[in-house]
Amino acid sequence: MKTRRPPGGNWRNYYDSLTLFSPARYSGLPGMAFPGDPGRYPLRDEVVGYLEQYSEHFQLPIKQKAQVVLVEREGTGFRVATADEQIFFSKAVVVATGAFSHPYIPEITGLQDFEGRVLHSASYGRAQEYSGERVIVVGAANSAVQIAHELAQLANVTLATREPVRFFPQRPLGIDFHAWLKWTGLEKTRWLNDQSTPVLDRGTYRRALHSGLIRHKDMFHQVTRDGVVWQDGTYEPVESIIFATGFRPNLDALGQLPVLDQQNRVAHRNGVSTTVPGLYFVGLPKQRSFASATLRGVGPDAQYIAKRLIAQLR
Repeated sequence: MKTRRPPGGNWRNYYDSLTLFSPARYSGLPGMAFPGDPGRYPLRDEVVGYLEQYSEHFQLPIKQKAQVVLVEREGTGFRVATADEQIFFSKAVVVATGAFSHPYIPEITGLQDFEGRVLHSASYGRAQEYSGERVIVVGAANSAVQIAHELAQLANVTLATREPVRFFPQRPLGIDFHAWLKWTGLEKTRWLNDQSTPVLDRGTYRRALHSGLIRHKDMFHQVTRDGVVWQDGTYEPVESIIFATGFRPNLDALGQLPVLDQQNRVAHRNGVSTTVPGLYFVGLPKQRSFASATLRGVGPDAQYIAKRLIAQLR
């Protein structure tokens, strides 16, 4: 079941210039390759179009306008309620709301008093809206650096991070990073999945930071009415602050189900809940691999969960 959005979901709302970090050959879902040159890196609108085609091609039984508001236990199964007061009963539930439903903005002293523009990268549209402004982009991963680089062509941009920006070649030895991950099996190793996400770069972003096109500073510790205060105590006026600080899974509908562990994370093993029998997940960050929250990784994870579901329902 889906909310009111057609196939393509959150992809329709991402910033205009968003480009996948995995090539088309690794960005398709099971049963239908991503169209066009398999070596290119698809744009946002191409992804939306592909997801629409996928739904139409397989005639998927998607129930539109069915926002799930509550999932609760009913005997050995579940009772699922929607916003329009429909009730469904099932033996199992798969939560596939993905990893990018709830934009996360950290708490920072004074942020609520800032009179400029504050937004999450999920609400960022295009660089032209910030032309000539002093802008701070917060974050150290791919979206933060990509947005900062785009803005730097038209605005005065500072990238603020709590940790160093880690760059990794997008095409080591001329072969895409994701191909190396698949061939070596590294994407499923604990070592890689415990690391912060590197910025995949063909040299453009690293040069922008090193040349000063994008300034890079340690995270500010306070926001004022019209600017920020950096760690060294210096004040800097800014017009806009964009937080590319990630997302949190949408678990609102799960109500009182004990789905979280003591660290407030989803308690699961490879997408199978370890606390609620019959509850499954698809699309959680690093659920089974480095790519689990992406188009490239969600297909294999969905197949894995489907096998477990079939075994449960037999």
